[in-house]
Amino acid sequence: MNDESSLFKEFVGDVEPLRTAKTVDQPSKKIITPGMQERRRAAAEEIARSGNYLAGLEYIQPVKPWDELTYKRDGVQHGVFKSLRQGKYSLDARLDLHRMTVEQARQEVLLFVNDCVDHNIRCAIIAHGRGELRDNPALLKSCVNHWLRQIDAVLAFHSAQRHHGGVGATYVLMRKSDEKRLENKEIYSRRQS
Repeated sequence: MNDESSLFKEFVGDVEPLRTAKTVDQPSKKIITPGMQERRRAAAEEIARSGNYLAGLEYIQPVKPWDELTYKRDGVQHGVFKSLRQGKYSLDARLDLHRMTVEQARQEVLLFVNDCVDHNIRCAIIAHGRGELRDNPALLKSCVNHWLRQIDAVLAFHSAQRHHGGVGATYVLMRKSDEKRLENKEIYSRRQS
């Protein structure tokens, strides 16, 4: 044992441990300037004009960073929801909300779901993160949980499997577009005759 100790000291030799700073850089307090207030007011007016009906921050019920998100509208079959929950559907689109403000995320979520429906995308994933190290934990996650329930095109959603982001991401199942619904109706009516 003594030989090993001396061999180690000989091998390591004159190595000195790295010195680390004793202080942590704190971000400076944000000062809200009149220009920022004007931009925020203009953004709020733009949202009102754009018809984004998703609730603002004041109506959001908070969830915890490690909570699993789950929601299913009436009429969604158990097997379909189970496949969504297990991540068995092909994910044809992805939205990453990391580093977005709540307002940016609100706009992006509505646009994303509408684009998915317009392009016949049935299953997608939204990465919102857990937000566990924030002052207001899981803020975007809470918002996504609330907003997706408000969008009629969303049939169901569930927290993703670990390999797709776990509780920091959510699978979203959307309704078929009107075009796809009509196409399926024609196919099934031909089978009947």
